[in-house]
Amino acid sequence: MNAVRQKWAQWAEQRVFAALVGTLLKWIVLGSGVGILSGTASAFFLKSLDYVTDVRIANPWLLFLLPLGGALVSFLYMKVGKNSGKGNNLILEQISSGNETIPLRMAPLVLFGTLVTHLFGGSAGREGTAVQMGGSLAEWFGKIIRVRPTDRKILLICGISGGFGSIFGTPLAGTVFGLEVLAIGLIRHEALIPAFVAAFTGNLVTTSFWGVSHIHYHIGAVPELTWIVVLKVVFAAILFGLTSILFSEMTHALKKGYAKLFKNPVLKSAVGGVVIIGLVYLLGTRDYLGLGIPLIQSSFTEIVSPFAFLGKLVFTSLTLGAGFQGGEVTPLFAIGATLGNALSGFLHLYTPFLAGLGFISVFCGATNTPIACFLMGIELFGADAAVYMFMACLVSYLFSGHTGIYTSQQIGVSKSYLLPIPQGTTLSAVKSIVKKKDEPVSAAEKR
Repeated sequence: MNAVRQKWAQWAEQRVFAALVGTLLKWIVLGSGVGILSGTASAFFLKSLDYVTDVRIANPWLLFLLPLGGALVSFLYMKVGKNSGKGNNLILEQISSGNETIPLRMAPLVLFGTLVTHLFGGSAGREGTAVQMGGSLAEWFGKIIRVRPTDRKILLICGISGGFGSIFGTPLAGTVFGLEVLAIGLIRHEALIPAFVAAFTGNLVTTSFWGVSHIHYHIGAVPELTWIVVLKVVFAAILFGLTSILFSEMTHALKKGYAKLFKNPVLKSAVGGVVIIGLVYLLGTRDYLGLGIPLIQSSFTEIVSPFAFLGKLVFTSLTLGAGFQGGEVTPLFAIGATLGNALSGFLHLYTPFLAGLGFISVFCGATNTPIACFLMGIELFGADAAVYMFMACLVSYLFSGHTGIYTSQQIGVSKSYLLPIPQGTTLSAVKSIVKKKDEPVSAAEKR
């Protein structure tokens, strides 16, 4: 009898081991497939983006075609885009509990739309494009191999991680971003290995196979860990978090405002382009157009205008609010870096150091992904300032409240027990819930 039990136990252990090995091999294959697709798409996008940016800089008159370019992209989305217009939010919805299909057309549409935006001078980023391409390609890949519904969600997470990791050259941040962005306070551990494989493979394909290089920055000397420096970093991080609220709320408000004033999306984008042109000539500068990389680079090497962060914030909110395509993250990097640069003199901290903290912290507050942003800081700046970077991300995350650039992001765990919000509530519904709780109870309700 004991021999039978021993054999049974050995068989069970072997079965468990075989299942684990099978799962690992499965997701190495599937994650690599998504990583190859998203990495290749990111490489093509980055090279194309560099090209159109150089063309725009060499031909300043292209700015006057921004209204026409925006109208064209909105027309394409209106005619053939269908639900592609939801962008990143569509992918988040499908991972959570959605039953819509992410169309393959999303990839070429967002790629074309983003390149048009940057060719004619719109202020936008690239993360949204990479994530949408990664998500739509992952959906297409999953249909070809006929994955199960649960595996489909993990593949979509791989698409986010592969796109993010390959577009910024940060595979660790890309891994965690795909897991962390879905719901505030929760991480999908079942997708940890697949997401890492996709992000690692995507970055490897982009850099090693296609030869695309990424920009890295240097924060230089890191101050000694003292209480006064900690207090200064916390103070700056609070401002970084509040700035992320300003960006998110302004962008959402402008989207609603434009849509209310102009029912036709083609007209809406055309008018938005005119507004950008007018603002360029009103301020007499083109520093806030495009990705904002020159602003970021200047923040680490020289003193920039104390209001540069506000200029980039307004230009990006106006661009995205009018319906132009592109992401928010690189402009958020620019907003954070320039704000850190501006605060360095007031706080008497080394300028590149504070610019680096702002770089990741404003992004953290706007996306509610503190661990991913901390890892990005290490990948981009090194680990010397790890304690300060983690501290800044946590504080910015807390003070950004339940706001963010992704309205379909859910509340997994409220940031404070003093602000109880039902699990599964999306950021778009948070305000109505809080407002309802704050409404006075009528006499009838009391009875």
